[in-house]
Amino acid sequence: MSRTEIIKPFDPWKSPLCTCPSKYSLNPYTDCSHHCIYCYSTYIPNFYKLRLKKNLLRRVEKDLSKIPEKSLISMSNSSDPYPPLEKKMGLTRRILELLKYSGHKLLIVTKSNLLARDVDVISELNAAVSISITTLDREKASKLEPNAPDPAKRVEALKKLHSEGIPCILRFDPIIPGLTEDEIGRIVEECSFVSHVVSSTLKLRFDSLKRMIENFPELEYYRQLYGKERIQNSFYLPKNYRIELLERVKDACESYGISYAFCREGIPFKAKSCDGSHLIAD
Repeated sequence: MSRTEIIKPFDPWKSPLCTCPSKYSLNPYTDCSHHCIYCYSTYIPNFYKLRLKKNLLRRVEKDLSKIPEKSLISMSNSSDPYPPLEKKMGLTRRILELLKYSGHKLLIVTKSNLLARDVDVISELNAAVSISITTLDREKASKLEPNAPDPAKRVEALKKLHSEGIPCILRFDPIIPGLTEDEIGRIVEECSFVSHVVSSTLKLRFDSLKRMIENFPELEYYRQLYGKERIQNSFYLPKNYRIELLERVKDACESYGISYAFCREGIPFKAKSCDGSHLIAD
């Protein structure tokens, strides 16, 4: 493959726990303005300051012609393709228009209800959509994800896309111990119309651990809870605790006949893909 500029092979830090299929990563924006306090990418300097990419559309169009036919593209991974600025700039929508004629498969991953604005274009693509929901509690969400859209609006966006026949995925990520774990059944029930659920427990770095405790002082015990298992640069919950939480996701999904998978957990699942890309037709 010729060298590309914007569309790059997906490589989550070469994690030994990654079960993603082979795919490419496309981030229309650099960094992210949602300001989620648990974010794992804030080790990147100025990550909360959203930036535009020079000549983005021209470079994306060029890259689309270089990658193999019918490639799977994930948009986005480290940033969100639908930040508030997208309402004004429309860069993600224009990329979707380019993808209509590319023949590639697309998995859209976002934390924004703005995705529903583009249902007309997405319905013409070979695509699936994945919306992240961490909590349905507005007060908790305002602290955890201060600049992200209201969770109820995200659920409504998923419903709209589902009603148009677009394969929909709930990204229930992260499950936060002692804070949102009591919502597992409720969140799966609220989104029981989706075709797939991908879930993950909270993983922390030094900076995100500090932010979590600053915003939720009752989580001071995280210093001990997360002090025993480190995989690459992230601190994990003890495996037995992770299994307990994800078993509850599994049980809830099975009660509704929904396929499910776990992201970077090292815990087996039966779905055809972890990210839900198996829902996209070949």
